[in-house]
Amino acid sequence: MKKIMDWMNDVIAPKAAAIAKNPWIAAVQDTMIATVPVILISSFITMISLISQFTDNFPDLSFFSNFTMGLSALMVAYLVPTFVLEKKQLSKYSKQAGFMSAALFMAMSGASFAEGEFSLASDRIGASGMFVAIAAGLLTSLVMVLFSEKSMFSKESKMPQFLIDSFDSVAPIMVVMIFAYVTCGLLKLDLYAWISALVSPLVNIAQSLFGMTFIMFLMAFFYSFGISPWLLNPVYYTVGLDAISKNAQAVAAGQRASLVLTNETLGGFIFLGGTGCTLTLCLLLLFCKSEKLKGLGKTCIVPGIFNINEPVVYGCVAFNPLLMIPMWLNPTIVSIITYLCMKAGIVSPPYSSFMLWYVPIPIQTYLTNSDFRGVILVLILLVITAIIWYPFVAAYDRQCLAEEKDK
Repeated sequence: MKKIMDWMNDVIAPKAAAIAKNPWIAAVQDTMIATVPVILISSFITMISLISQFTDNFPDLSFFSNFTMGLSALMVAYLVPTFVLEKKQLSKYSKQAGFMSAALFMAMSGASFAEGEFSLASDRIGASGMFVAIAAGLLTSLVMVLFSEKSMFSKESKMPQFLIDSFDSVAPIMVVMIFAYVTCGLLKLDLYAWISALVSPLVNIAQSLFGMTFIMFLMAFFYSFGISPWLLNPVYYTVGLDAISKNAQAVAAGQRASLVLTNETLGGFIFLGGTGCTLTLCLLLLFCKSEKLKGLGKTCIVPGIFNINEPVVYGCVAFNPLLMIPMWLNPTIVSIITYLCMKAGIVSPPYSSFMLWYVPIPIQTYLTNSDFRGVILVLILLVITAIIWYPFVAAYDRQCLAEEKDK
């Protein structure tokens, strides 16, 4: 364990930090975070719409979801190049880059103008189009970055800087538009379908039992060494948004939701107090004999109920060999059980957007799919996580108690 910890500190942690600071990756990560408040609107609508189950005259609030979650890919297309250029300190092109990326994304998605009307398939600009939106954003960013080092004017020019920047942005804008014209206008290529097919192996792996379990294990593994699980956010968050959109379409068509890895599944069934399933850990700490651990439990239980687990992770789990092991085991076992139950039809996979991750379990669980069987499952999962935590917490409690007596 000491060798593993040294290896993580000396090799993995610096590389993970470098990846997280890479402007291209960090831009995608910041984009995903920036979309959360907008997507939260759809989550609130999901909660409010539960009233419609008890009254026939409740208004249809899908308008709110259509113009928030339903435009999420378009927002991503705009934000990715904006963040990339800001991180590369080239903000003079950021607004043009955002607009042109959105235009390129719509062209790649098959948008058309005919008889005075603009048309675009609604499912392509929602969460299902996330990967295409990211591709459009990164391509636009690359063009803008390449042209940022060139200028039509000399450094001695007396023209106002904002005019220089405006004229200099014409060339990269033309390059983006020429690319869109040739591929989507002349050659009539469906780049949306091409990119979707290209990333489908990644999505399929993430939606498999191995893929989902491995992602959850990696998040807990990194977190136990103090590395934020947000490092994997661009992977699971994007896949999750795509999945919830497809599940919603399937249910609307009278079919069964089939994709398990959604952000709603993670929040309602797997995180259970936060990455690593730490809610039952907080409960067990309350019954420890060590004053240190009992005090930590009192401090962490309320945040834990609302799925905020930084206090308990950094308070006693990170770099603690005794508690790191159950933190790896719990999300792995919980992911396997959840996946198998949803695939077997025992519990319905979520099909409505619900990103209010701070709503306590099991209330959040029910709101993700309106299935009481899910509540029963999550209560069983909580018992399982407590059983896994218990022997390790008991051993650590004895260790802390002995240290306190020595002092």
